[in-house]
Amino acid sequence: MQTRPFLPLALGLALSLPAAVAETPATVGTSPWGPGDQLGALNLMTERSRASILSRITGGTVYDLSVEYFIGMPGWHAAGDPRYQIWMTHTPRGTVNDDPLQVGEAANRHVSYSGSAVSMYTHTGTHIDALNHFGLDGEIYNHFSADAHLGDTGWQVTGAETIPPIVARGVMIDVAAFKGVDMLPAGYRVIRADLEGALARQGVELQAGDVVLIRTGRMALYEDARRYMDNPPGLGLEAARFLAEDSRAMIVGADNLSFEVFPSEIDGNYVPVHTYLLAQMGVPIMELVNLEGLAEARRYEFAFIGGSLKLRGADAAPMRPIALPIQ
Repeated sequence: MQTRPFLPLALGLALSLPAAVAETPATVGTSPWGPGDQLGALNLMTERSRASILSRITGGTVYDLSVEYFIGMPGWHAAGDPRYQIWMTHTPRGTVNDDPLQVGEAANRHVSYSGSAVSMYTHTGTHIDALNHFGLDGEIYNHFSADAHLGDTGWQVTGAETIPPIVARGVMIDVAAFKGVDMLPAGYRVIRADLEGALARQGVELQAGDVVLIRTGRMALYEDARRYMDNPPGLGLEAARFLAEDSRAMIVGADNLSFEVFPSEIDGNYVPVHTYLLAQMGVPIMELVNLEGLAEARRYEFAFIGGSLKLRGADAAPMRPIALPIQ
């Protein structure tokens, strides 16, 4: 029987891993916004917070924070998930021969028709994780359970369709620049001191309800999927706690595809940062965020605007966020 490789192996990690720290088993978080809440930290976004950041936009450069989709792009296919695929469903020459709309040869030669379709894992390209992406012991954030709330076509709660359009203050924390490198080393674990040091260097303070994006510099390898996925740097649990609890970030993200780093710090949990943020704290995660334009311009604070696809019941959705300069 063919089996999927264990996640660290899929990411190109060595077999000789240090021992993880044993902790009391975690449980999912209870939302302070009530038993029916499906938004978690997204409740921090209000009419007032949106109006506040929109009033500070100055115009100027629009920074596109998304990546391009292409065959061969980085993805989780090493873990058994499908690769990104695109194919033509209609071509100018093919429609002449097939006449799919029954309009006749003359019309098909006059009207050049192109159409295409795509297939991909929901966690492909720039995307946002829904709160149902990772849970603990059969439950997700706010104690919704797979037994009661998961159907054949997806989750009946906290699906990607529940994620509202995001308008918020955005902050990029350029950890690579703080460490004096273009890209953090493979497997580097970002700690709280890195975040605090980078913020101090940038002269920026975090506020409740921020979208906080971590730059590791990994995006420089995006066109080379094998190197991009090979043992990436990422966030450690201590740093995640600083963002979610101390700073009350609404969304956290990074320019890598794993967000966190491996091997795990917690015995028995191979993705403790994901389960902490999504299942315990109700904080969505963004991955594959292109931060290179912001880094080049040293634009650390901005208006973040982004909408994800409303994929009903899904655990993630593609997103094309932008950053706008503010005063």
